[in-house]
Amino acid sequence: MFVKPATEAVPARTKDQLRFITCGSVDDGKSTLIGRLLHDSKMIYHDQLTVLERDSIKHGSAGNDIDFALLMDGLEAEREQGITIDVAYRFFTTPRRSFMVADTPGHEQYTRNMATGASHAQLAIILIDARKGVMVQTRRHSFICSLLGIRHVVLAVNKIDLVAYNKECFDRIARDYLAFAAGLGFTSIVPIPISGRYGDNVVDRSAHANWYDGPCLLEHLESIDIPSGTAGQAFRFPVQWVNRPNPDFRGYAGTVASGRISAGDEIVVAASGRTTRIKRIVTHDGDLVGAEAGDAVTITLEDEIDIGRGDILSRPDDRPKVAGQFAAYVIWMDKEPLAPGRNYVLRIGSQTITGSISAIRHRIDVNTCEHLAAGMLSLNEIAFCDVATAMPAVFDPYDLNRKTGSFIFIDHYTNRTVGAGMIAFPLRRDTNIARQALSVDRRERAALKNQKPCVIWFTGLSGAGKTTIANLVDQKLCGMSRHAMLLDGDNLRHGLNADLGFSETDRVENIRRVAEVAKLMADSGLIVICSFISPSRAERDRVRGLVGKEEFIEVFVDTPIEECARRDPKGLYSKVKSGKIKNFTGIDSCYEAPTTPDVHLRTMEQTLEHSAEAVVDVLMARSILDG
Repeated sequence: MFVKPATEAVPARTKDQLRFITCGSVDDGKSTLIGRLLHDSKMIYHDQLTVLERDSIKHGSAGNDIDFALLMDGLEAEREQGITIDVAYRFFTTPRRSFMVADTPGHEQYTRNMATGASHAQLAIILIDARKGVMVQTRRHSFICSLLGIRHVVLAVNKIDLVAYNKECFDRIARDYLAFAAGLGFTSIVPIPISGRYGDNVVDRSAHANWYDGPCLLEHLESIDIPSGTAGQAFRFPVQWVNRPNPDFRGYAGTVASGRISAGDEIVVAASGRTTRIKRIVTHDGDLVGAEAGDAVTITLEDEIDIGRGDILSRPDDRPKVAGQFAAYVIWMDKEPLAPGRNYVLRIGSQTITGSISAIRHRIDVNTCEHLAAGMLSLNEIAFCDVATAMPAVFDPYDLNRKTGSFIFIDHYTNRTVGAGMIAFPLRRDTNIARQALSVDRRERAALKNQKPCVIWFTGLSGAGKTTIANLVDQKLCGMSRHAMLLDGDNLRHGLNADLGFSETDRVENIRRVAEVAKLMADSGLIVICSFISPSRAERDRVRGLVGKEEFIEVFVDTPIEECARRDPKGLYSKVKSGKIKNFTGIDSCYEAPTTPDVHLRTMEQTLEHSAEAVVDVLMARSILDG
């Protein structure tokens, strides 16, 4: 909705900081607008202006005028291409307020950078080129701003000079945007006709658009009232590390995410429910009586309790949620699609846990806000999903606390940040499900069998000989009176995985289920032999992470594809050749061979019997068969 802000002088008060972001479609003039804002508000030093004038001659796109975009576009690639790639932050102050602005890129492939900037902002300046109107990226950025909790928007209809300061053009764009944004939950949307190049309605009111009677941009930024700070929120203290400089001192270091606390106050470890009291609040400059949001401190406690990195301290009467499943909005930021069931590292504040998307409830069309069915997410797509974590996570809903309600997805193998999420609520079924402690553990079960549990994972192309060798290993272990179980891909697809096809999503789910079953069997003390093509190196690494590095043995059955096709025991290569099978691993679908397998079997150089013996030898060397 349109809310016209007050334009009268703000009463004298303590100067606060407004954090805002500029976003919108590419070439809408975001960097130019901020450069002009800084220049006209006298926030550019003389030497900076000299450099800007010189760079405008070399890189500028404003003719003989100063190209103010260069003030924000600091990367050489940005200056040469005339685009913003990274997020550029600037701090400046006026007599009435201080500001931090994040100038973000408009290109679709840099949406992750825009989301990063928006996650810290209280207000968004969404630019629209007056000649083009509302674009797809305008809608996407607006939707992301809404998801990330921004509730105040300036609709900067830029380059108004290029449409001769036409009022009808401005009114039409404002109507179109307000209609689109009606359901995004913004508290205020203030449309302003602007020319970033010539400064119209940026700092000074435009003489060319005398039909506009609203505030200029700086006037609005100085006067808008946005509640700031997190001191009024519930106390949250994510533990960054345990400070143990000597045997007489144990402290828990971190930054107060929200709320306030004082020495002597009762607190609780959110995940475990253990309560104690704060003994001291320690800093480099001495002890504090209390600490509030933003303070970096070390807390010592009255009692010795188990606390580690990732734990969150709170007040007993206002604890965060603790659940292994929750619903969240997800922005996918990687070229490789997100597939439900695939494991990622989730980082929620200082917590680092393994998790996956268990279901995509719906994908969101950023143009219409329509909810669409989806089996996976592609680059820059947004969806509402169910998330499952390997162990209970501690969090708040994002709309209550940005710091403890947001998270990122990290790829296990590449360590890339591939997605971001905003938690909506814990899933209701989690309140009735908890891990049950068992009196007999896996070591005791394995001791009864006089062996150590492990998972032997055979990988290789179809026809490489995986199952044949795995079957020989199973026979040898049986002959040694060892307890083993062979899980074969084809056999499981007749039962446990009968409902799965061969799409990317189903293949990921196939391996996920097998990994969970293998782990359960290993927990019972068995030696579990698994024979699966499992072409993704990252998927195999995730199985290793689930089972445990010391109990996972990767066996690469290395057979050239020409030999596999010659053998063709199941007739699959013939079907591929005739076009009956598509996306076949090794031909038109990639197989990522292990780089450092625990056992490397070259079947063209050794017999099947020798291959099986090599696997058993590794089990002996690792004392798995010694009990």
